[in-house]
Amino acid sequence: MIETAQELLNYVGGKWQPSRSGTHQDVRNPATAATIARVPLSAKAEVDEAVRAGVAGFRQWRETPVIDRIKPLFKLRDLLIANLDEFGRTITNEAGKTYGESVAEMQRGVENVEVACGAPYMMQGSNNEDIAHGIDEHMIRQPLGVVAAITPFNFPGMIPLWFLPYAVATGNSFLLKPSEKVPMTTQLLFRLLEEAGFPAGVVGLVNGGKETVDAILDHPDVKAVSFVGSTSVAKYIYARATQNGKRAQCQGGAKNPAVIMPDADMEMSTRIMADSAFGCAGQRCLATSVAITVGDARQEFTDRMVAAAESRTVGYGLDKSTQMGPVISAESKSRIAGLIEKGVNQGARVLTGGADVDVDGFADGYFVHATLLDDVTPGSDIAKTEVFGPVLSMMHATSLDEAIQMVNDRAYGNQASIFTTSGSAARQFRHQAVAGNIGINLGVAAPMAFFPFSGWSESFFGDLHAQGAHGIEFFTQTKVVVERWPEHWSRTF
Repeated sequence: MIETAQELLNYVGGKWQPSRSGTHQDVRNPATAATIARVPLSAKAEVDEAVRAGVAGFRQWRETPVIDRIKPLFKLRDLLIANLDEFGRTITNEAGKTYGESVAEMQRGVENVEVACGAPYMMQGSNNEDIAHGIDEHMIRQPLGVVAAITPFNFPGMIPLWFLPYAVATGNSFLLKPSEKVPMTTQLLFRLLEEAGFPAGVVGLVNGGKETVDAILDHPDVKAVSFVGSTSVAKYIYARATQNGKRAQCQGGAKNPAVIMPDADMEMSTRIMADSAFGCAGQRCLATSVAITVGDARQEFTDRMVAAAESRTVGYGLDKSTQMGPVISAESKSRIAGLIEKGVNQGARVLTGGADVDVDGFADGYFVHATLLDDVTPGSDIAKTEVFGPVLSMMHATSLDEAIQMVNDRAYGNQASIFTTSGSAARQFRHQAVAGNIGINLGVAAPMAFFPFSGWSESFFGDLHAQGAHGIEFFTQTKVVVERWPEHWSRTF
């Protein structure tokens, strides 16, 4: 019931505080449609207050030695691990994932905390002695100031940790605006950040919607913005942030293809592809959404995928037997159903699945069956549009060259994969596929935390990606010092 739902708080200047906006939005459990929390839609004045707190915290934090800045991160790492179960339950209840998916998400977040603890080495500069007679030159890295991240609903725990650890390890203050659809996970995260011992103002949390986002993008003291979400919003945030002189890294949407060669290990390929297409109910930017079979691979792979889709158990994510949870909202379920219908109207055939799902005990939930569409034409809407749901479109090619052309005939460039036992085919695909993340016999080519989360074309706007060395570079600015110390000066002291 709304009247008993938890009202969520902002975290500003080291203190928890209710929003003064007077406007809230319901947070619903996607499996039950029940209201489980109420999130404030914070106003511009509250963003201003949070940024002022970040500026104040930055003054001391940037002077803190880097070896001391990472000490709270070591504590945070241990706290995250100790609270994996609570994270798993919280993410499942507000995002709809299975418990296993929710815990796995947080484990990937922990990896980024661990990598950021290497900041004393990773943010080192460089120097040359005697670039001219008696003159030395050095390049050092310094923090930017207050930086912000605007994060999506599909990974409420992991994606903030793509940015936060690197930002604070390099000496910045960090402000988070999480998705208003899944704000409960970040309440838990910030309780642990508080326990880890970050000084007041170094980390801040402001809940809200578009007004909150625009206030962040327009604030002169916010020096950089990180974003993950749809391409349309990524373009908007990148344009507005850069127009205001900010650094920006904006991860957009995706339409990830996978090529299935005739020589592929079909049992392995099917299992991996089913997990990629239907894991997290297809709501991840690395989900495979198009399968392109080559030649004789078509019939066997199709038959196996139909069986894999039909055997997938849909239900509430805290039930151990559940293999796939609901999509995030009623609006999302309706949109996915509409895209399936449009695909059929444009010539595709539904082999199995659909949005009409009954789950015992969860009649109001936002469930969609694992769906397989065949005979999808390359130019159709379903072939081009990011569904962000458990829908796999099947297309067919006669050769690897034709398949690669189909892979590259799209606006996005987040991920592309190939399944084959041929090293030559894998090398050709790796070289020619237009995508920032490439999978060879992998359905989710998710980079480890010490590699950048690459994305190309309309899947990414910016220069430096999240994670690893790119994260360190994005959150620091380089300063070059050229110095001369003539010998006779030292003799005067």
